[in-house]
Amino acid sequence: MTKTMGYRDWRWQALWWHYIFLLWSTINGQTRYSIPEELKRGSVVGNLAKDLGLGLSDIFDRKLRVASEAGKQYFTVDAGKGELVVNDRIDREALCGQSASCVLPLQVVIEDPLQLHRIEVEIRDINDNSPSFLSNELSLKLAESAAVGTRFPLESATDPDVGSNSLKSYTLSKNECCSLKIKQNEGGKTVAELVLEKPLDREKKAFHKILLTALDGGNPPRSGTSQITINVLDNNDNFPVFEKNVYKVTLGETNTKGSVVIAPKATDADEGLNGEIEFSFGSRTPDYLLSIFDINTLTGEITLKGELDYETTKSYDIDVTAKDKGSPEMEGHCRVQIDITDFNDNVPEIIFTSQPKPVREDAPSGTVVALISARDVDSDNNGKVTLQLTKGSPFNLKPSFSNNYALITFGALDRENCSDYDIEITATDSGSPPLSSRRIVRVSITDVNDNPPIFTQPSYNVYLKENGVPGSILYSVSAADVDFGENAKISYSILDSKVQDVSVSSYVYINSDNGSIYSMHSFDYEKLKVLQIQVQAKDQGSPSLSSNATVHVFILDQNDNAPAVIYPSSAALGSLSHQRMPRSAKAGHLVTKVTAVDADSGHNAWISYKLAEATDASLFAVNMYTGEVRTKRAVSEQDDSSQRLLIEIKDDGEPVQSATATVSILLEDGLHEPILDLRHKMPEPSKKTGRITLYLILSLASVSVLSLLTFLILAVKCVRNSRSSGSCCMGRTDCDDYKNPNRNLQIQLNTDGPIKYVEVLGGDMLSQSQSFRSCMSPMSPMSENRVSLECPQSSFVHSKDQKPPNNDWRFTQGPRPGPSGATGGPEVAMGTGPWPQPPTEAEQLQALMAAANAVGEATATLGPGTMGLSTRYSPQFTLQHVPDYRQNVYIPGSTATLTS
Repeated sequence: MTKTMGYRDWRWQALWWHYIFLLWSTINGQTRYSIPEELKRGSVVGNLAKDLGLGLSDIFDRKLRVASEAGKQYFTVDAGKGELVVNDRIDREALCGQSASCVLPLQVVIEDPLQLHRIEVEIRDINDNSPSFLSNELSLKLAESAAVGTRFPLESATDPDVGSNSLKSYTLSKNECCSLKIKQNEGGKTVAELVLEKPLDREKKAFHKILLTALDGGNPPRSGTSQITINVLDNNDNFPVFEKNVYKVTLGETNTKGSVVIAPKATDADEGLNGEIEFSFGSRTPDYLLSIFDINTLTGEITLKGELDYETTKSYDIDVTAKDKGSPEMEGHCRVQIDITDFNDNVPEIIFTSQPKPVREDAPSGTVVALISARDVDSDNNGKVTLQLTKGSPFNLKPSFSNNYALITFGALDRENCSDYDIEITATDSGSPPLSSRRIVRVSITDVNDNPPIFTQPSYNVYLKENGVPGSILYSVSAADVDFGENAKISYSILDSKVQDVSVSSYVYINSDNGSIYSMHSFDYEKLKVLQIQVQAKDQGSPSLSSNATVHVFILDQNDNAPAVIYPSSAALGSLSHQRMPRSAKAGHLVTKVTAVDADSGHNAWISYKLAEATDASLFAVNMYTGEVRTKRAVSEQDDSSQRLLIEIKDDGEPVQSATATVSILLEDGLHEPILDLRHKMPEPSKKTGRITLYLILSLASVSVLSLLTFLILAVKCVRNSRSSGSCCMGRTDCDDYKNPNRNLQIQLNTDGPIKYVEVLGGDMLSQSQSFRSCMSPMSPMSENRVSLECPQSSFVHSKDQKPPNNDWRFTQGPRPGPSGATGGPEVAMGTGPWPQPPTEAEQLQALMAAANAVGEATATLGPGTMGLSTRYSPQFTLQHVPDYRQNVYIPGSTATLTS
């Protein structure tokens, strides 16, 4: 047993290796083993693992297997030793017939990574077959007048062995009349002929028996015999003679039944019956030839009566006999050689050497998915096969050797777009016309964790009433992952953060499976209004991917706080508040003002005041909205000097919360100024401060004179400008502030005649609060011509005659809703106007408060720049009418009326 690598021609081998390396790096060169046929099962062919450079562990780990292109599994691999061993009886003659070379191609498939090795096993012939004749007896009829030297062809023996073990010679037993002549025909076949050496004499010996022996070239040689019996006949001088000893014809395998193959011609020089010829196939013609061909006995025409198949038999040798009708019969012989030409009548076959394995979606381009081979039993161009894939799939075919291909990835894969590919492979031969076959193979794409979970929303807004039950569900977030299996399983968690210096996990927790968020305790709106939670959704892939979403929990107010009295201070402490009032007070005299606040928000913080009990209810009244205590009439001499008032303070929540304040009023004669609770706390003026007071008076007078002069100058300029431009600007020249104001706020109310409009301008978007001052006190009657309220950084004022920026800023004098149906109140227009930045919420609110403080009531339409308007502003103002109230937020465009 020998082993050879590659081909004997090293130059050709080098080119072949270079070609293979370029085509497919995972396919190695060929390894060839040579063994004799008929080896016992288990006989070692060669050490396959060593020759392929594999370790013994690779045989198990990489699932090494051997596939035979012959169909039957003649070989297997001893996994313990890595040896290629014989698995079944190998009969060279059955595999390769009379072919001079017999090679079994094998494919060794190794997985992880997928590799293909091609090996060849040459099967050497042994002399295991003896020559044999179709018949053990042969009968010849020879006329006694046959001339010496006449040759008669004998039946040829056959030997399935090849090479030196094939048929080599014939021998003839000793006899009196004949000798043996051996020659080679054109096909290289050894043919024996019987040569007549002496004249025959029927009267002396009518029968001659000769033993013909066929010998092969084996060592030792094998032989076969046939008994020849010669029957000596009376004279029929001439035997039929064919025009040719050998007739050759080429026949296509597509010829139909009845087609004429050839008509050999023979003649006989005799006359009469001795010259009449009948044709027939030789007596030793095999049955399979008789089933395919037929001969006309009169004309010798050979016709086709069966089907031809080039792939089964490529040529036929037929012995044709021509006999005359003389007595004795004389016969002649010829040989007809029929060569079959191939026709493209077999479709190519697609064979999967290894079945496709699932491919990871992140597999790089060029990853081997499956090994495929193509086969076509036709010959030449009819057997040349090419494989193609349908366009559009991310796969390709890479050719290797002898109609072997690798199915590889060709481009990026994405399981989320396509999890399975049905790939159609087409095999086409090079015949004319070409034939093709198709086969569809499914390739599955396995998932890789390449997609993070995605929330249904990037942020969630949750509205939760305060004082809820601990453990109640707040909200359920949801995320989805387009990956598959473990890569798509999502767990939820809350990222750690601080809320009022406390970990957010102290407030809420989340169900990791379904994303439901639960409260851990009850929430108090007055302590916490907004809770921001960062929720993370993480998949279970490796490595895991995650994404975050923000949950904003807005705590909604409940009416759980009663109003608290903050003025008078004594009433706030729960004791009786003492106030003094002169008996000379007229109707409408302001006695005191009760102020309360409510820690709640929205409607729950709207406060109303009511006189619940009084010593004389006809003398005093309490403003429902401001808490001011005023006289309803003038004090008479009959009124008691000590009056006691019980004032009830209620909010607007549900259920209503309330508080009370008790005020004691002492009526005194000769008291002209209101006495406040804190007056007794003010220190008596010292005589030592008289000089300081004098200095302050002088300073005030100087400042007043300078202010008057400045005002006169500005007035003169304003008159001049108004004549030319019709407008008056103060604080800036050429009205630049109107076009490009700074971030300040100024409000001007005109109470001299009908109020047209009030504008709110400028303001810093980032400011949280502003401090306003009014040029009149809350106690003074509202009869001044002009009220100017400004920020500390005020810059300009619009006069009553100035045209508003646009029509959206002008409001009519029509009826406005108010606490008591008041009409004609001043209106504050809050809008963005033409300025780069709109006023902030705090600035608009302060403008509204200032307007109400100045004239008692102001109505505002919230402009587009308003984000919200809070009602927790000051205890001395009451918001009366907000038609678009929702969740403690005032929608831009709604109307609000504020009463002082």
